[in-house]
Amino acid sequence: MKTALSFEHHRPRGGFLMPARRSIFRILAGMEHKRTWTDVYGSAHAGFEGRAGGHRWLVAAPPELAAGVPPQLAALDGKGQVDLLVHDGLTPLLAALRELEPRGVVVVAPQALASGPAVTVPERRIEPAGGTPYGEGGTFPAWQSALDTAGKSGECAAASAVASLNVPVIVTSPDQVRAVLEAWMDATPHGR
Repeated sequence: MKTALSFEHHRPRGGFLMPARRSIFRILAGMEHKRTWTDVYGSAHAGFEGRAGGHRWLVAAPPELAAGVPPQLAALDGKGQVDLLVHDGLTPLLAALRELEPRGVVVVAPQALASGPAVTVPERRIEPAGGTPYGEGGTFPAWQSALDTAGKSGECAAASAVASLNVPVIVTSPDQVRAVLEAWMDATPHGR
C-alpha cells in the first residue's frame, strides 16, 4: 500500500505515469521542514521553507506552547522561509533577531494580544541544559501589533523585546499561527 510518504511512482489503470504521492503531498502541504538545530543558548530552532521568493519570518514560542506550532507551519501556504525558535528567556530571541533579520516576528502566547506596555524584566542568570549560561534582564518598550488583530492589550516580554529592535511583531495563540502568518504575508508586498 502506498502512503503520502512514498517516494515510488504508481501507474493507474489508464497506464500513464503519475508522480509520487510524496510530490502531491508536498504541493498541498505548504512549507517543508528543512532542518532542526540547537543554538548556543540551548534553544531549539527549526527551519521551514515555502515556495521560492518571499521573505524570512520568525515564530518565537516558549517551550510550553511550542508543540502545536510545527504542524501549523507545515500547513502554511506561502513563499519564503519561516524559522521557529523555541526559547526560554529573551536573550536567545534577541540573538535570533540579530542573526536572522526577519521581516517580522510572530510571538506565540496563551492568547492573542493587540498591543502591550513597556516591561521590565528582572536581571537573572539562566543556565540551560546543554547550552551556555547567560544573563538577561532590562527594560523593553511598549509594542503595537503589526496587523489589526483581535485581542486586548497585555504585557508580553517577548513582543517588547522584538519591538526594542524595531522589528514588526504580532502576538497570537498557538492554534492561530498559520492564519496570522498567511494574513501577514497577504498584507506584505511579495509576501505570499
